[in-house]
Amino acid sequence: MAGTTQPVLGGIALLVLTGAVAATLGPARIPLDVQGLILASHLPFVHVVPTWPASYEAVLFDIRLPRVVLAALTGAALAVAGATYQGLFRNPLADPYLLGIASGAGLGAVLAFVLPFPALLYGIGIVQILAFVTALCTAGLVYWLARVGRITPLTTLLLAGIAIGAFASALTAYLMYANGEKLFVIYSWMLGGFNGATWQQVAVITPYVLVGGTIIALSGRVLNVLQLDEEQAASLGVNVERAKLGLVAAATLATAAAVSVSGLIGFVGLMVPHFVRLLFGPDHRRLVPLVALFGAAFLVAADAIARGLLGASEVPVGVVTAACGAPFFLHVLRRQKRNVF
Repeated sequence: MAGTTQPVLGGIALLVLTGAVAATLGPARIPLDVQGLILASHLPFVHVVPTWPASYEAVLFDIRLPRVVLAALTGAALAVAGATYQGLFRNPLADPYLLGIASGAGLGAVLAFVLPFPALLYGIGIVQILAFVTALCTAGLVYWLARVGRITPLTTLLLAGIAIGAFASALTAYLMYANGEKLFVIYSWMLGGFNGATWQQVAVITPYVLVGGTIIALSGRVLNVLQLDEEQAASLGVNVERAKLGLVAAATLATAAAVSVSGLIGFVGLMVPHFVRLLFGPDHRRLVPLVALFGAAFLVAADAIARGLLGASEVPVGVVTAACGAPFFLHVLRRQKRNVF
């Protein structure tokens, strides 16, 4: 689409710069120029004489870069899902956790923490696997309950999501209460973060995020048409029910994958679409790719701040996003009240 190339290139530049700065942070500071030399030394046909400690390469490739990439994927997934739900429900307060996905993922993760699985399974990511599976199952159950004949009213879908999410949250609270000795570990996961990020986690969630994001990006025109009422959208040639199912499935897939590795990180999918829409307009053909880039950059920056707030210690990244997002939510809510009344 005309006029999109320059903002996209700007978003890519912002993401690369944010990632590079984030990769310098930590007990072992790796300057940007040294990062560049280390990366260049791994390119074919490029010879760079190492002038840095050998430990820098291990820190950069095994700790810093997986964390940056995982945060970027998660931020992109949550932001794109947020833009999708806001467009689909025509509600600026919608976010990726709208259909109970967060509650479902939280229940799966808590089950992984409290059930006596063998240590080997924790090594291969049983927490992430169960969180992903229960998030998808929750979304599937919500969609099934919301069906009325051959149609799925958005209001019914929303109410079913709230109800199932509340039920999953109740089960989670009970499991936490009954397993108080594991409360700290459970809370740490639920507050979100990328401590211990690995390339394996990146490899696991990348296909799901790419598939979900690509479906949504290719549905930009459909999302634009769905801003009208459903009858008008149908008159313009859109198969409304199939479009809703495809968009909900794609957004849910991306969200479930992100939540499974990051925990519950709020407000990314609420704030970033609003910010990008304010800068570049509401056209979803342009909005979706830009939201992915800005969402990735935002969460990488939030994770960097979380690592640096307490020096040697680390704050859950969900605390940082909530500190930014809560005032933003109130601002949007105030604007909505003004428009209604």
